[in-house]
Amino acid sequence: MSNKNTTQHNNARLLDVLFADDEPRLRELMAEELPRMGCKVTVCEDGHCAAQKIEQQHFDLLIVDLDMPGMGGIEVIQRLKEHSPDTEAIVLTGKATRDSAIAALRLGALDFLEKPCTLVELRNRVQRVRERLEMSREIQVLSRRLKRAEGEPQIVGNHPLMKAVMELIERVAPTESNVLITGETGTGKELVAQAIHAQSNRRDQAFLAVNCGSLPENLIESELFGHRKGAFTGADENRQGLFEVADGGTLFLDEIGELPKSLQSRLLRVLESGEIRRVGDTKPFRVDVRIVSATHCDLAEMVNQDQFRQDLLYRINTFEVRLPALRERTSDIPSLAAELLGRHRRNLDQHESLFTDAALDVLQRWSWPGNIRELANTIEYSSVLCDKLPIDTPHMPRHLTDPDAPVTMIRIAPRTLAEIEQEAIDNAIDRNNGNKTAAAQQLGIAVKTLYNRLNQLSQKAA
Repeated sequence: MSNKNTTQHNNARLLDVLFADDEPRLRELMAEELPRMGCKVTVCEDGHCAAQKIEQQHFDLLIVDLDMPGMGGIEVIQRLKEHSPDTEAIVLTGKATRDSAIAALRLGALDFLEKPCTLVELRNRVQRVRERLEMSREIQVLSRRLKRAEGEPQIVGNHPLMKAVMELIERVAPTESNVLITGETGTGKELVAQAIHAQSNRRDQAFLAVNCGSLPENLIESELFGHRKGAFTGADENRQGLFEVADGGTLFLDEIGELPKSLQSRLLRVLESGEIRRVGDTKPFRVDVRIVSATHCDLAEMVNQDQFRQDLLYRINTFEVRLPALRERTSDIPSLAAELLGRHRRNLDQHESLFTDAALDVLQRWSWPGNIRELANTIEYSSVLCDKLPIDTPHMPRHLTDPDAPVTMIRIAPRTLAEIEQEAIDNAIDRNNGNKTAAAQQLGIAVKTLYNRLNQLSQKAA
């Protein structure tokens, strides 16, 4: 082995390593070098010694030579998996025993190294074990959290990019600054908006969300600002808009890049004056609403193409929070997968293995063009097919495990107006704990109208 490029390990938790080899010089070298890699080392001169140590204490990692007199490495790994199936194993082998190394992998060894190998190669394997153990601990913590309590999904992520996002949220939430959340579709922009509201001084007031691209242009104005009875055909009563309902709270304008140019100027006036005017009304009135916006578009480029007002961009982008794509933070995927699985299986055992290593490896290698939304669909699909945990590769969509298979996952399709209306009504009823009178007031409609709409929507669904 080469002694080049050794470095002092950081302050991470020490790995308990059992090293077994019949070569004295190699044992001496490992007793000196493995601690530099962040390991607490127990050294054994043969397989019998290693088997005794395995029975006496728990190790995070076994590094074992396959070709030892008496009890060989294969037998030691068998003993290891009987006593401590969660302990990882790396085997050392010469070229003549390569077939034995493959047999060790089938028994559950993580990897093998051919002798002579470099310290860099060994350090890389040790680091891989460390990362796998950290992932496993994070999943266990999340499993316990999911078992203890239900409620709004939390932002999950320990990747430096997500830690930076959470630090930005903590800084901007207590202020009154307008926030623009940017990122690809499916990265969790509404969840960030909810977190900003939850940590703000408006947390006890309303948080309302509207997707600016999901409503027809002739309805968006009424949805945002409300309307006066008789303002247009079908306006049979006065209606509050979302700005009015959210007074004192936060209004989340999702996909603001889809807002028609004709309404951008009106939104700008509201942001500048703090006043709104219902459609068909002549008298404006003041509202106190914090605006959080989101987009997957490049608004600066849209300004250059005269598709978005530059002065409106300045108004909504007092503070920008950029969400990374899932492929930029693959180390968070095990934690996210555990959290998403908990939404479908409420009674997860904190000691239960949720995913096999092979399944996690597949999840981390996929590019996730649909980001967290696609991951959520994948976990739901896999959960349905998996009768008993852990989820394994056969439970997963075929295109994830077979590069030649067509993508069969169902993508999120555009919703109908009836579906959007049903969601708005359901959310209002949920927010008011089933009180339909309060829900109707929040929606800006009469209770009778609410019941009529519920009956009409149920008939359409039937």
